[in-house]
Amino acid sequence: MDEELENQNAAEGEDWADAEQSADSMIGSERILNQDEIDSLLGFDLSDEEAAERSGIRAIINSALVSYERLPMLEIVFDRLVRYMTTSLRNFTSDNVEVSLDNISSIRFGDYLNSIPLPAILSVFKAEELENYGLLTVDSNLIYSIVDVLLGGRRGTAAMRIEGRPYTTIERVLVQRMVEVVLADAKLAFEPLTPVTFTLDRLETNPRFAAIARPPNAAILVKLRVDMEDRGGRIELLLPYATLEPIRKILLQQFMGEKFGRDNIWEGHLATELWTTQMEVRAVLDEQQISLKEVLNLEVGQTIMLNATPDSLIELRAGTIPLTRGRMGRRNHHIAIRVEAPLTPHARRAVQSLK
Repeated sequence: MDEELENQNAAEGEDWADAEQSADSMIGSERILNQDEIDSLLGFDLSDEEAAERSGIRAIINSALVSYERLPMLEIVFDRLVRYMTTSLRNFTSDNVEVSLDNISSIRFGDYLNSIPLPAILSVFKAEELENYGLLTVDSNLIYSIVDVLLGGRRGTAAMRIEGRPYTTIERVLVQRMVEVVLADAKLAFEPLTPVTFTLDRLETNPRFAAIARPPNAAILVKLRVDMEDRGGRIELLLPYATLEPIRKILLQQFMGEKFGRDNIWEGHLATELWTTQMEVRAVLDEQQISLKEVLNLEVGQTIMLNATPDSLIELRAGTIPLTRGRMGRRNHHIAIRVEAPLTPHARRAVQSLK
């Protein structure tokens, strides 16, 4: 018996030793992620930026942003803006100008301010009817190109850039004129949807002074490329979602016909049915206001005197809407009313709306 107990205890001791050794080996052999796997987990894959935005923790962070594709009418508006800008900037610069739409994306307002390449001029404008603000950024390449073109610079030479100094008054005035042209084109681009007047509020060179929304707020960023032969630059138009909220239902339309299109077949069918609809018309001889006590005391055989004579005008009504007035008479054993006045303005508008 003693030998069996000793053998059993020895076997249990070996099992415990093997278990501790395997645990130590597992701890020592924990797999460490390399840099590529960490970037993939966090969603910061530099090789494929678009795929990185849709994966990892970065996708969770950006999930709060609303994609501009949920407002399909915006793309039509900005396509119109590109066409208008191409024509207006050609007239403004008297040069061959090509405007192209790079992309439309959603971004947080704070992230955009941090990503603006300086130096640049930031134009804060107000959408009057929408009662909110937007931001239009002109980069330094386009600023110097516009100044060079408007002041008669030679073609075929790149615009001279002098870094490390603030923009002069002449440069700011010329850029302000160009921004006003772009805002006028934006007004025309939005006009088929809703009338919006964009007015320039101020020009800033420091992004901190151009804060028109809270940093975490979502916004629509539109990047436009302006090319003038061998010169050009970028214009970036940023509209916070709060600015677009009053016209959100309009921007949700898939095509312009949802609002502006007219179905003539349906209109004709509806008008035909309305014209043949039976309507009850009442002739009101007189109206009186009496107390509830008098109404309750009415008895059979009692007479109520009306303030109407055979020559009094009688009002014709359709429900509660007065139509016209006439005089009561008799025609072929029927009581009739001869119309003595035209339709009331309210009834006339109702009839005209059906035509």
